[in-house]
Amino acid sequence: MHLSDLIRQRLQALAPVDLIIKDDSAMHAGHAGNQGGGHFSLKLRSSHFSGKSQIMRHRLIYQQLADLMPNKIHALSIIALAPDEL
Repeated sequence: MHLSDLIRQRLQALAPVDLIIKDDSAMHAGHAGNQGGGHFSLKLRSSHFSGKSQIMRHRLIYQQLADLMPNKIHALSIIALAPDEL
């Protein structure tokens, strides 16, 4: 299973309305400090984020991916939105 598929599978726990995962690893080849983990960007829209701060939204995502960081996921860029946000 590709890592982006595993990320998608894990984030299903947040019942996403929209989920876009982009593997940016190729843009960061040779990046200092990277021990081989991938770089990913994700945009996730979920009702679990309604009424929560960005910090809490990111924590919910990190909880689902905790065992993948920092070895399999080196960097993660997150846009986390409630369903009524653009």
